[in-house]
Amino acid sequence: MDAFAALREGVRQLCQRFPASYWRDCDRDRAYPEAFLSAMTEAGYLAALIPERYGGVGLGVMEASVILEEVNRSGGNAAQCHAQMYTMGTLLRHGSEEQKQRWLPDIAAGRLRLQAFGVTEPGAGSDTTHLETTAVWDGDHYRVTGQKIFISRVQHSDYLLLLARTTPIDQVTRRSDGLSVFMVDLREALQDGLFVQPIETMMNHETNALFFDGVSVPRENLIGEEGQGFSYILDGMNAERILIAGECLGDGYFFIDRATAYARERVVFNRPIGQNQGIQFPLARAYAHLRAADLMRTQAAERFDQGEPSGEEANLAKLLASEASWEAANAAIQTHGGYGFAVDYDIERKFRETRLFQVAPVSTNLILAYIGEHVLDLPRSY
Repeated sequence: MDAFAALREGVRQLCQRFPASYWRDCDRDRAYPEAFLSAMTEAGYLAALIPERYGGVGLGVMEASVILEEVNRSGGNAAQCHAQMYTMGTLLRHGSEEQKQRWLPDIAAGRLRLQAFGVTEPGAGSDTTHLETTAVWDGDHYRVTGQKIFISRVQHSDYLLLLARTTPIDQVTRRSDGLSVFMVDLREALQDGLFVQPIETMMNHETNALFFDGVSVPRENLIGEEGQGFSYILDGMNAERILIAGECLGDGYFFIDRATAYARERVVFNRPIGQNQGIQFPLARAYAHLRAADLMRTQAAERFDQGEPSGEEANLAKLLASEASWEAANAAIQTHGGYGFAVDYDIERKFRETRLFQVAPVSTNLILAYIGEHVLDLPRSY
């Protein structure tokens, strides 16, 4: 029996209010799914990880990943949901009580949107410790200068969680030192030296390049201790990987659901194509890999929620789930034939969306490097 059956059913019922045509229109028009996000907020799903004392629901990462899974399995796109869920984690774990009281209740209620996460830079890429955006102390505030790239949801967020260098890299013992995390009020920053340039991508992901020109950030918006920001960001990455694994699983099950239904109904040469092993076997194999990835997601989430080390499990869950969803996507395209590329069948849209997960929010190669070094005790490769 599924321990999360009631939770799944609640998310599915909400998603039924937003049929495939809604997501097709959003994709075609490059529109932000405002109505869907508002409904998810009102239902409390986006406040799943915020403790009840701050107005949230107080659930675990396991439940949160199930919520995201069901959104994607329904044919939706949970990208806008996961950021609102986990980005606040740095504030929750490392912010002061005053900061938590100041922001978390409004985030939980949907009065504030914290959906943007400013880490990646044009020159640094995945090498976060070499980012060049600086936050320099200037009287009673910091001045932020630099660039960020591939930062999603900026134009639909009130705040940006920003990682910037507060101590030059040549003045620190470890290259991961000297980085700090800030809550940046985007509404104020856009009037004070922040320029946002949209980047059109193959999926509807509202992605941007950011240019900071001396943007003022108050000292009270510094999260935790100055110079410790890299460890704060790393602290939340296991939760992010588990949530993304849930989205991948949802995509994978979506492809299997659609492909098997089509294979049962589509008749060629006077027989349903699902009768052919050339159709059956790829779908069966993709399903088997999804189930295996699902088990790893569950193990990772349980360890995380119990406060146990979960780096290996979280990375494996994200790796296996992203690859399984992509395998299912390819099997679904092949099953549908030409119809798989037709917009009205929704396969091509989800095909594009699920391909992202092998690149972001962490590259498959970086996960393999992590496993090689930290699990298999091999020499560091980078």
